[in-house]
Amino acid sequence: MTRTESSLLATFADYLGAQRLVDRMSDDGFPVESVRIVGDGVRTVEQVTGRLTRGRAALAGAASGAWFGVFIGLLFGLFSADTTWVWFVLISLVIGAFWGAVFGFVAHWSTRGKRDFSSVMTLEAQRYEVHVDRERAAEAARYVL
Repeated sequence: MTRTESSLLATFADYLGAQRLVDRMSDDGFPVESVRIVGDGVRTVEQVTGRLTRGRAALAGAASGAWFGVFIGLLFGLFSADTTWVWFVLISLVIGAFWGAVFGFVAHWSTRGKRDFSSVMTLEAQRYEVHVDRERAAEAARYVL
């Protein structure tokens, strides 16, 4: 992808404002392939969602292990006859949940309390700029009023 020179069309405090502008341009038939949304001043934000105990770590591990077990059970079930595929799925689910719980518990226990919380990490920008290729700048200016 080659980069062309661009002009700043508008600046927004949040991503939603920039998205609305580009969506309005798209709805009106503007060639949005020449538009870019640029996040400036990007930072990570970690939202703490709760306390993480050994029990919760084991429960989260059991849930992810169960999903993996179901996946493996379905793969084995593809090559089985009759309704035995159901047993493959159920047995794989139980085994996956057990080992997931064990690994979740051990992984949390091994940190020795250095990270006793769960969180979700996101990226945020201080502002969002909508840029458009220079040859389309005059045409795009009518969308910013």
